[in-house]
Order: sequence, then C-alpha cells, then structure tokens
Amino acid sequence: MTTQQFLTSAWTWNFAVLVSTGIALAAYIRAFGMNRRIGYLLGALIVFLFTLSSPINALAAGGYLFSAHMLQHILLLLIVPALLLMSLSRSFSFGPRRWLISNPFVGWICGVGAMWLWHARPLCNAAVSSKLVNAAQISSLLLLGAIFWRQILAPREEERLSPPGAVLYLFSACVACSILGILITFSPVSVCPIYAQPAADQQGLFNLIQSSWGITPEKDQQIGGLLMWVPMCLIYLAAIIAQLARWFTHPVGAAVAGVHSQHLGSPSATDQV
Repeated sequence: MTTQQFLTSAWTWNFAVLVSTGIALAAYIRAFGMNRRIGYLLGALIVFLFTLSSPINALAAGGYLFSAHMLQHILLLLIVPALLLMSLSRSFSFGPRRWLISNPFVGWICGVGAMWLWHARPLCNAAVSSKLVNAAQISSLLLLGAIFWRQILAPREEERLSPPGAVLYLFSACVACSILGILITFSPVSVCPIYAQPAADQQGLFNLIQSSWGITPEKDQQIGGLLMWVPMCLIYLAAIIAQLARWFTHPVGAAVAGVHSQHLGSPSATDQV
C-alpha cells in the first residue's frame, strides 16, 4: 500500500459518530436557532468527524501510531469542547458558582487529569484493544475538556475566571502537560506498549509506516510526547494571549462605563448651587 492509497481508503464513517453529530446539530438549532455563532458549532463538528473518521483514527484505533492517538487526544480535549462552548448564546448560563463544575480547581483537575489518566499503561492499552473503553475515552475527553474550558469560555462574563486567574489557570495547565510530554518523549520504556508491540497487521500498514515513513516505535513515542509538549502548549498560549487582551481591554471599558454612569447620575455643579 502506498501513502496515497492509504490516505484515500482509510476514511471510516462510524454510525455512532455520524448520529451523535446530527443530534448535536439538531439540538443546537432547536435551542438557539440559526445565529452567527453556529459557525463555531460547525467547526467543532467538523473537527470531531475528522478526528474519528479520518486516517488519523485508522492509525490510532488500529494500534499503529501512538502519535496519532496523541493528536486525537489534543483535538478531543482542547479543540472540540472549546469550539462548542464558543458557539453557545451569550444568554446561556451554566448556573451559580456553587456547582461543582464551576469550581476552577475541579476544572483544572479535569483538563490536566484527563491526559495523565488516559496515558496510564492499562488504560492506554485498553482504549485500543476494547471498543467499549475507546468509547468511554472519547466521551470522557469531551466532557472533561468542556469542564476545563468552562472556566474560561463560559458564555456569561460573570461565570468566567477573572483574566489574572485565567492566565494562572492556563499557564499551570500548560506546565503540567509539558511535564507529561517531556516524560513521554524521553521515556526509555514504552508508555503505551500496544503501539510498540502491535497485534496482527490487519490493514497492512506496518511496512508503509516503518519503511516508507521511517517511523519506528521509539520515534513514534517521541513524536507523541512532542505533540503534547509543544503544540498543546501553543493552544494554551493562544488562550493566555486572549485573556491578556481581555485583561487590558475589559477594565478600560468598565471604567469608562462607570465614569459615564456617574456623570449621568450625579447632580451638576449648577444643580448643587
């Protein structure tokens, strides 16, 4: 098999993935109608479909490349949930701060813990060998990612972390994931042995991957670690920059509004006389 043949033939249209995508789109239109924020939802659904239907999934779910598995994790944990939250109407509320999912510490543990949890050897292996565990992995990454991003991207401003708190929240998450990425990159043993010693080559890809692409199991794990270490932190960095922009613009707007309201509400010097 050539690379071109693989890229054109490795697309799989999973019924559950297609149905869940259709349900999400229908539920959104029913709840919010056709509005300008629907573009974020469509982006989330496209990334979701691409992650679970493209050749990336064939390489990850088939036990061929750990790096493809890592790319899936990044897309499902950080990209899809963020776009889904950004698609919500500004009037939508997640409820008061006393809810457990509103706690920033819980959100941080969900976002960072998801990566550490699913790269424990037993779970990482099981996610490839068991369809049930794989489905649980996908669902949990989406849910935990939504709880993580809810602290930053909640539709209502008052339900979000303050800009300084958000910067600390994102930076510490970047550091925690970088540590895991570094450990994976330089680990002398396989983090997910099922990729180092795969089962039968059901799709005939071993020769393509190792001979044509030059990717050995050791190099594959290093690429996977680097994906978590660098691109994943770039996503956090982009969010930090957005929070810094919010930090420097929001107080100015609030101050102007406050001065304006004081000016309108306070009696003039002539009235006082």
